Amino acid sequence: MSTTCETDDDVLIDNSQTIAEIANIAESGTWRITSFVDSGQDETNDFNNYNFTFEASGTVTASDGTNQIQGTWSVSDDSNSSDDSSSDDDIDFNISFNVPNTSEFFDLNDDWDIISYSSTTISLQDISGGNGGTDTLVFQRNN
Repeated sequence: MSTTCETDDDVLIDNSQTIAEIANIAESGTWRITSFVDSGQDETNDFNNYNFTFEASGTVTASDGTNQIQGTWSVSDDSNSSDDSSSDDDIDFNISFNVPNTSEFFDLNDDWDIISYSSTTISLQDISGGNGGTDTLVFQRNN
């Protein structure tokens, strides 16, 4: 027998099913960046020849056929942020490449908010704390 205690102003949302769904989508096939806008600057061309593979082990590999850049990725629940009460989902798509801050891949390192996702597209956004600029990143699955 179990009892649950709930308060009216503290509703716990279980995002585990959505997190698993997004992770499964990311792990299926290879992806390319079709849009990357960094604080109003379109930097999509920096990643034109790269295909991204998201492994179930948490490794992400970007390859242009010659160069390979490795990092880590995950999908996580960020609902422990209590000041985010207006948001109905607090799921982050986390990307981290271990590269110098001069590398274009350094700009991808973030805990991105998931704007939308489907079996072929993952759209991400981050609002910078420092300058208030908005970054957007869109992955499209290769056919």
